[in-house]
Amino acid sequence: MRSARPKTPASMAKRLLAFALAAAGVALAAPAGAQTSDLVSTTHFRVCADPANTPFSNREGTGFENRIADLIAAKLGLPVQYEWFPMATGFVRRTLRENRCDVIIGYAQGHELVLNTNHYYTSAYVLVTKLGSDLAGVDAFGDQRLKGRRLGIIAGSPPATHMARNGLIGKARPYRLMVDRRFESPAEEMIADLLAGEIDAAVLWGPIGGYFGGKAGLRVTPLLKETTPPRLFFRITMGVRQGEVVWKRKLNSLLRKSQAEIDAILTEFGVPLIDEMGQSLKAAAK
Repeated sequence: MRSARPKTPASMAKRLLAFALAAAGVALAAPAGAQTSDLVSTTHFRVCADPANTPFSNREGTGFENRIADLIAAKLGLPVQYEWFPMATGFVRRTLRENRCDVIIGYAQGHELVLNTNHYYTSAYVLVTKLGSDLAGVDAFGDQRLKGRRLGIIAGSPPATHMARNGLIGKARPYRLMVDRRFESPAEEMIADLLAGEIDAAVLWGPIGGYFGGKAGLRVTPLLKETTPPRLFFRITMGVRQGEVVWKRKLNSLLRKSQAEIDAILTEFGVPLIDEMGQSLKAAAK
C-alpha cells in the first residue's frame, strides 16, 4: 500500500472535513503524557493520505495537501512517503496509529483521535450558485430568497441543522457523506446537478466548493453570518499521534515559517480563507 515519492521541491473532498466528525467512534490512542517521537521516521516525511480525494490528496500528487506535504518535506530535507488509505471510518487507526505514517496533512482542530498542531488555515461552508442566479451572493440560511428552493446538501453535515431550522430541508436533495472517493464523488455530482438545473444551489465545505465551483465558473459565497450552533467554520491543523509533542512543535515551527507559501497554495486551489474567528475573509498577506 505504501509508495515513496522522492520529490523534495518546495497540499477538505477532508477528505471532506466531516471525516473528522464521522470518525469519532474510533478508540483514542496513547495518553497525551506519553512521548512517542521515537516512532517518527528520520529518513522520510511519512504522510497518511487518501489516494483519491481531490482537491485534497491523490496518488498523482496534484492535490493541495500533496503540495503542502512537498513544501514541508523540502524544509525538512526529506523525501515524501505516502501511506494510502481511503478517508473513512478507520483511517486514523489503520494509518497513523499503526505507525505506518507520521502526519495527516489536514485535520479539524479539536478532535481527540489525533494530537493537533497549530491550525494553518480556517475555512467555512459555502453556498455555490450560478453567476446569474437570484441566489448569487446569498450568505445566510435565513435569507428569504432560499425559501422553496432546492438546495444540495451533504447529509449529516453541519449546515443541514441550519437548513432544518430555517425550513429548507423539505425540498433539499441529500448527497452521501462517507464514500470511497475512488468510486463516488458527491461534491462533483452536486455541482453537475447544479449546472443541469436539478438543484438551485449547492452547500459544500469551503475547500471542496471553492475548488469544484471555481472550476465550473460558479459563484462561491462563504456562509459567515450564522450565529447559532453548529458553527460552519473550522480551523484546520496537521494531525500527529497522541503524545508526540516534540514532533508537533517541530511542525508548528515549520507551519509558522511557511504560512505565506501555504496560503498561496490554498488560494491557487480556490480555498476560501477565513479569519480564525470565522467572521470575515482573511486579509491577503502583504
